Formats: sequence, C-alpha cells, structure tokens
Amino acid sequence: MDILPILAALRRHKLVMWLLILEIALTCAIVCNSMFLIAQNLQRMHMPSGIAEHELVQIQMAYIGTRPDAGARTQADLAALRQIPGVTQAALVDKLPFGSGNNSNIKLKPDQAQPSLNAGLYFGKNLLPTFGVKLIAGRSFEPEEFVTLEQALQGINDNSPNDLPRVAIVTQAMAQRLWPAQDALGKTFYIGKDISLQVVGVLAHLTRPNMLQDGPAFSFVVPISENLSDGGGSYVMRSAPQDRTRVLREAVARLKAIDPNRVVLAHRTYDEARAEFFQADRSMAGTLVGVCVVLLVVTALGIGGLASFWVGQRRRIIGVRRALGATCGDILRYFQTENFLLATFGIALGMVLAYGLNLFLMTRYELPRLPLWYLPAGALALWVIGQLAVLGPALRAAAVPPVVATRSV
Repeated sequence: MDILPILAALRRHKLVMWLLILEIALTCAIVCNSMFLIAQNLQRMHMPSGIAEHELVQIQMAYIGTRPDAGARTQADLAALRQIPGVTQAALVDKLPFGSGNNSNIKLKPDQAQPSLNAGLYFGKNLLPTFGVKLIAGRSFEPEEFVTLEQALQGINDNSPNDLPRVAIVTQAMAQRLWPAQDALGKTFYIGKDISLQVVGVLAHLTRPNMLQDGPAFSFVVPISENLSDGGGSYVMRSAPQDRTRVLREAVARLKAIDPNRVVLAHRTYDEARAEFFQADRSMAGTLVGVCVVLLVVTALGIGGLASFWVGQRRRIIGVRRALGATCGDILRYFQTENFLLATFGIALGMVLAYGLNLFLMTRYELPRLPLWYLPAGALALWVIGQLAVLGPALRAAAVPPVVATRSV
C-alpha cells in the first residue's frame, strides 16, 4: 500500500532519484563482471599441473659457448645431484608447467591445412619420474629411443628423419581431443609436414608451460635429451617436501664445486616458481577485489546519505503520519521499501549494462561469456547493502516523536 505514495514522492525528486539509480546500475555492472574475472583468476591460479609440485626444486643456469665434453659434464652434474641425501630423482629438463616454453601445432595428416590443436612440448631424459606424472596407458620411453637435442635440430635442418624422435607420450586430454572414443596408443600425429610421432603412452595430466588459453592440458613429451651446452634447461630434483630447502642449498653448492664459474640464474622450489608465474593474476584479483569494495562502500554511502537527507526533509510528514497512527514499524518499512524500489530499478538497468560490458570484454579480450547466475548474485549483494545502508536513517526517522516532528518546519 506504500508503493504508490512512494513513487509519487520520488517523482518530485527525479534528478536525485536517477543519479542514485545510475550509481547502483554502474556498481551492479562492474561488480558482476569483476566477480566473474576474480573467479576466472582464482580458477587459473589453482589449476592443477599434474606434477609432484611440493616435491620439486629447480636450478637454472646460464651457459656461455659450447663445450666438447658437455654431455659428460651433464652426467657428472646429475650423478652429484642424485647423491644428495633425500633426492629421489633428478633430470635436466627444458621446461616446467607454468613457465616459458615451446608449443607446437599438431596435425593428424601431414598435408592438413589447419592444425587440429596446439600443444605444449616437453623433453628431457628421466623427465617423467622426476616430475612424478602418472602414466595411465602404454609405456615410457626406451633408452635407445632418445636422441640429443643437437641431433634433433640437425635432423630438422637436414630433413633427416633418422635423427628425429619417432615416438611420443601424450596427455589424456590431448588424446581425447585428437582421437575421441578411440585408443590413442599406436596412433600417429604430425608436427609440420615431416615430423611424425607415434603415441606409445598416455599421461593422466600434465599442464603445458604457457599458452594456457589454447587448452591447458594439451601436452606431449618426446624422447630428446639435453646437455648443459644447449642452454635454457634446468636441473630439477625431487625430494620429500620437508627436505627441499636443504636439498636446494646442497645442490647449488655441489654444482659450484664441480664448476666454480657457473652462473646460477635461479634456484627455487617449484612452489616459488609457480607463485611467480601467477603473480600478475594475484595482483589483478586483488585490484578487482579493491574496486568492488570501493564501489560497494561508495554506493552504500550514497544510499545512506540520500536517505538521511530525505529523513531531514520529511520530518514534518513523518510527524503527521505518526500523529495519524503510523507506528515505528510503518515508518521503517516506508524507507526500506523506497530504497528497495530504487535499488531494484538500478539493479535491473545494471544487469543489462553488465551483460553489455561482458560482450565487450568477450570481443576485445577473448574472455568467456558471463554465467547468468552472477547477475542475481550481484543483485542480492546490492539489495542487502542497500537495505543495511538505509537502516540507520530509517531507524532515526521511526524514532522521531510525533509532537517534535509536527513542530519542526
């Protein structure tokens, strides 16, 4: 019964009413999309890698020039690292999940016009047991299947298939995308026109190093071994989580003892490497949370300030209503209903703006579509905040004695 008088009163303050509605609408649009982006960042930051994350440490070094004994020096390094108490596995690998790395276009036929997908490429001897990835089908690589990185690059340049790897291990996600409802073992795929690889094993999961937007679980491993003259590789060791700090310290000391002229670029646990990779996502999520909080606080202050202004302007009307028998609950309900109507108008407009903003972000930044449930979630948050913001002024209005109110002009 209060709605019609409320609407009539609001029409006498059109400018203020529309300013508040627009403020609520903009807040709704920005908060809904910010909540969605925060959820996307959190989901990305908690993406599983498929490796034994809490058991790995990484030592990355810089190498200058080539050495004729690089292969022997690499084996000496690995032997020294494996002798460290607590180290269960060690390998020289080209990359780890969530970092820089190589990606390849995958085709099912050599003359295929467009690739079937893009996948992350891993290589390194003893990579699978060091990473701790789970092989769910097929087998691991045989020693005779490995070629050196130098041989592989030379084979590509000379178009010599005999110098290239012939087999690969793929992730389950990659296998299902390339050969849905089929057994991937024995299947062949191509990198470019000349490099063909036969699938001999399937991994449960191994996240690609980067380009996560192209399918984070699309990865494959080939039997290529590195040595310390190839550059770009990292020594990775696996140990119990509580031993990682000690293992890392001893590993750096042993490598320095073997060659005091080494340049160590980074030595860290994998947890630290992952945290560094997602630093931008954490910063973005924190910024968006701050924006949402500021917008909601400003909106709440706007609602509360306007309600306080209207209470001051309507003291005489409130007194008249109280004198005619209106209870404190009636006055409180009047202001709560008035704010609810304004919030509803603003939220309705804000939902349209939120959807339009999401369409803009989709076309400009390739973001996914905003799930519709974010709209009622944002609306509920604004309704609750609006009702709480107006509660104080409404209680003050309801507490005004009828005699005092009728004497105030």
